[in-house]
Amino acid sequence: MIEHLDNAIGESLRRQRLAQGLTLDALAEASGVSRAMISRIERGETSPTAQLLARLCAALGTSLSVFFAHTETPASPFLARDDQPVWRDPDTGYIRRSVSPPGTGSNVDLIEVEFPPGARVAFAPQTANAGITQHMWLFEGEMEMRVGDAEYRLFPGDCLFMPLMTGITFQNPGRTPARYAIVLERRAGS
Repeated sequence: MIEHLDNAIGESLRRQRLAQGLTLDALAEASGVSRAMISRIERGETSPTAQLLARLCAALGTSLSVFFAHTETPASPFLARDDQPVWRDPDTGYIRRSVSPPGTGSNVDLIEVEFPPGARVAFAPQTANAGITQHMWLFEGEMEMRVGDAEYRLFPGDCLFMPLMTGITFQNPGRTPARYAIVLERRAGS
């Protein structure tokens, strides 16, 4: 399933780049990601890290969640667990499962995450994320979060609300994986 999503990421990136009339060079300049790397991602030869993919999404004027929603899964009000797209960040090893059925027209996305012990990922503020908010509900483990200038330490049962336009850092300071759900909401038109 993860390999299939890597190919879908490359196809989606190419489709969105071409839909905006961008050349590889133009996307490289706008994102700060090399032309060669973008080409390798589009051909499915490599899986982008979460940070690199966030930079590409920002240059395309979209968010990670919206980007993943454009994968080639048919529209349906039901999505079985075995059919939910799963992606592993090659840098940190965190696993992201897109739980929401595609094509429903909902402005809410449900995402399940397993975050390895000691892993850390930071997302810079992105204007493409304006109007997008998320709740993070921790089920297992612990997480340290930095949202803008504020810092939070979450334990099982804790929930944190955050706007995505703000820079966010996720870090698991524990010795076990952290498992949590993200409930992401896009304002209409975002």
